[in-house]
Amino acid sequence: MAQIREAAIAEFSLHGFKGVSTQMIAQRAGITKQQLHYYIKGKEHLYEELLFGLLKKWTDAFTFDHHTEDPRHTLAHYIRTKLDYALDQPELSRLFTNEVLSGGTNLEKYWPIAVRDTNKAVAAIQHWMDRGLMRRMDPHLLLMHIWAMTQHYADYGVQARVMLGLEANAALPREQIADELVNLVLLGCGLPAL
Repeated sequence: MAQIREAAIAEFSLHGFKGVSTQMIAQRAGITKQQLHYYIKGKEHLYEELLFGLLKKWTDAFTFDHHTEDPRHTLAHYIRTKLDYALDQPELSRLFTNEVLSGGTNLEKYWPIAVRDTNKAVAAIQHWMDRGLMRRMDPHLLLMHIWAMTQHYADYGVQARVMLGLEANAALPREQIADELVNLVLLGCGLPAL
């Protein structure tokens, strides 16, 4: 199953749900289509399993400590965790992006969970602003800016490497990117850079 999941992630991240057949997944996994169907109920079920596994990992990994009075370190940790996840698993990131770009119809079950968890983070940011711990801004937009900036390096890795003058498969300068993003967000929030 791990081999099938890996093959499916690669195919879905490259071609989106509609552009992938079970034959493509089987070929990439090095098995026959019949063998594939022994292990999975169908393409839709496999795709949903992969998508929701990713979203559960994001929900578990990208949480705010709602009780802290330290927005500086909480935001820095959140940004670094999100960036690390995107750089470590770019195909999963692109799978999600492809789903959103195609209309997000397979995310209907996920949106209520995402809204709930986002609202928890928004409440923490709002609390920090109300206590005067950071500059006033729209907390929803702040989170979406963080998502966009961290996601960029997975979804547009090719562009990032070209612009940075790196070889096609070279590792991106993770620490430099993280430091720049963290300090950009912190300074934008009226907080000292790290």
